[in-house]
Order: sequence, then structure tokens, then C-alpha cells
Amino acid sequence: MLSRYLSDPIHSDLAQKMVFLAGPRQVGKTTLAKNLLEIAGMGEYLSWDRREDRKNIRSAHWPAGPALVVLDELHKWKNWKRWIKGEYDKHKERLRFLVTGSARLDVYRRGGDSLQGRYHHYRLHPLSVAELEGSHKFPFQPGQKLDFPHGSSSGQATAESLQQLMEFGVFPEPFLAASARSTRRWRKERIDRFFREDVRDLETIRDMSSMQLLADMLVLRVASPLSVNSLREDLETSHKSISRWIGILERLYYLFRIRPYSNRAFSGMKKMAKAYLWDSSLIAEPGALFENIVALHLLKLCHFLEDTEGYAMKLHYIRDKTGREVDFLVACDNKPWFLVEAKIGEQRIDPSLKYFRDKLDIPAYQIVYDSSTRDYEKDGIRCMPAHAFLSALI
Repeated sequence: MLSRYLSDPIHSDLAQKMVFLAGPRQVGKTTLAKNLLEIAGMGEYLSWDRREDRKNIRSAHWPAGPALVVLDELHKWKNWKRWIKGEYDKHKERLRFLVTGSARLDVYRRGGDSLQGRYHHYRLHPLSVAELEGSHKFPFQPGQKLDFPHGSSSGQATAESLQQLMEFGVFPEPFLAASARSTRRWRKERIDRFFREDVRDLETIRDMSSMQLLADMLVLRVASPLSVNSLREDLETSHKSISRWIGILERLYYLFRIRPYSNRAFSGMKKMAKAYLWDSSLIAEPGALFENIVALHLLKLCHFLEDTEGYAMKLHYIRDKTGREVDFLVACDNKPWFLVEAKIGEQRIDPSLKYFRDKLDIPAYQIVYDSSTRDYEKDGIRCMPAHAFLSALI
């Protein structure tokens, strides 16, 4: 069984507080929760999506003695926040609560009594190279240089892991099935349930068909600056509706946006975020697919360091008014940490990467999907195989 990277941190935090675990549909939240129940030895799994479980939740009939209670999709209940606060305050001496959901649980922290100080919040990500290789123990501290050994120790197996993520997607079920047919069927069923259940359960959408068309159009705009006006014209609807739908898709883990980096010392582009998908298997074009997978790896690192260590992390891209651009900039506590440019096969150092590396004076990496890429350093920039770089993250 694949051991998920958040298992140990969550198990440790449950001893002190509630844990809220969010993430995309079918990313493995239920499996992780049930594994934690096995470790606890005593507990109960209840899902708000099941009628019988809803009755048990509302009546609060808990196991006797110390136990772990897993409450899945609880955020679909309007009064969940006030209710869980009361149950936690009443039973915290003997019960531990793990609340999981396929929407951003922080979106629903509105009104009523505050849960502040009563929980830790985690975001579970899909699979990554480091997690597949069992190397998901991030060896660097934020702000430190990522010092990979030359002639990387990650070998053919690591390169194959990245290739399989490209081919079968990053979610556990299709990846483990390792079948193009299984991936296609899983993808279709997942997206159907996403709109039929997740969106309808949590939002009031009058024009669901147009929202679905928007989701399809965003697949073709992955890794490109996102123009709401262009989408509005294509769909012949209002700017307000497009913005609202994109916000919903982001809250429900269909997409995530990264925004251009800008600060007082560097006046870059300040508008037009780029959109990437949590389910990379939707993307057909190889360059966009690879860049999306790199984005997922870097966002996973940022969320891990935020959720487990408390750092303020941000993932950006960087572009100036002359058109020079680098795919990713990772920042910690509002300070640029390192740059990453993702290439399918180009091994010559990108001039924009050199420009921004010199301007910001931070480490820079050009990572190349081609596993035969020569690992070298020039002008302070490391060019290396992508699988070697990604295997050292989380």
C-alpha cells in the first residue's frame, strides 16, 4: 500500500487538535483517513453523503472511550462549523476529530463561533515523483539553496515515475492501474461526478452547461495568461459570471491559479494569473502537460511547508514588460527563494532565466523532461533532468 506523505504529520497533530483535510475529489483523502483509523485502533468513519451517516452525525452517537472520528464531506452541512466546535469542546478529552472534504474548507469559515485555535488545516495533493520514490522528506529549509548532487543519484526508476505521471495522470487510481483505457474511463466518470455532485451540492449555478464549457476551454489555456474578457467573449456571458465560475472551480479543486510576481524592487506584470489543473490527465499537449505537472509539484511543496511548518509560501510566475518570462518563482515570507524554468527538451539555458536570476540574485534551475539531459551549471544556473529535481521535493 502506498504510504501518503501527510500520514505522519496528521497523526501527530490529531493528538493536540482537530485536523481539517481538504483536497480534490479522489485524491486519496478517504483512504488516508481510513489508514489513520487503523493506526488509532478505535474509531468511526462517517460520510455526510450517506443518509444513514447523516443521522448518526446529527445525533452525535460517538464510540465509547478514546477514539478517532472521521467526518467526510461535512462542509456540505450548512451548520457544520458551529456544530463541530460544540462537539469538539464537549469531547476533546477523549475524541479526536478528522474532518475531510473535496472543497476548500477554509472558504466556509464564516459567521458563528470561531474555530480558531481548535484545528490544523492540511491540503492533500496528488502523487509526485518524490512520494512515489519514497523520498518525500524535504531536505532543505525555506530560503536555503537547493543543493542537488551532480550526476544525480535518482536513476531510471525515478525517470519512469515521471513518465508514468505524464502518461496516466497524478491521481492514485488511474496511476496505479497504469492503463490508458482506465485513465480515460476514470477521467470521464470523475468530471461527470464533479459537476453533478460537488458543484451542485455547494453552489447555485443557473447555467451549468456554460460553466462546463468554461472548464473545457480552460484545459486549452493551461500555462497561458488567463484573460477573463476573452473567455467572456467566447462564451457570450458576463465578466461577473466568468469570474464567479472560475472562483468556484478553484474552490472545488478543479484548477489553481498562480499570479505574476511583483514587489517594490521589481515592477513586473501585475495582472493575468495563469491557470493549471489538479487533474493533469485532461491535458493533451505535451508542453502544457509537463509544465502543469511541474506546477503541481511546486504547489505541493508550498502547501506542505505552509501546513506542516507554518511558513508563508507563494508560487508565482515572473514576467516583465518586455516579455521576458520564467515559468515559476517560489517565494517564502514574501521573499523570492528560487526560480524554475520547465522545458520538454531544450538544454540551452533560457536567456530570461539568466536575466531574472541575475536581477533577483536567487538560485535558478532549468529542468528538462528528457531524462538524457546533461546535468551542468552555467552562469550560476543549474540545468538538470526534471525527474532528478522533482524527486528531491515532496
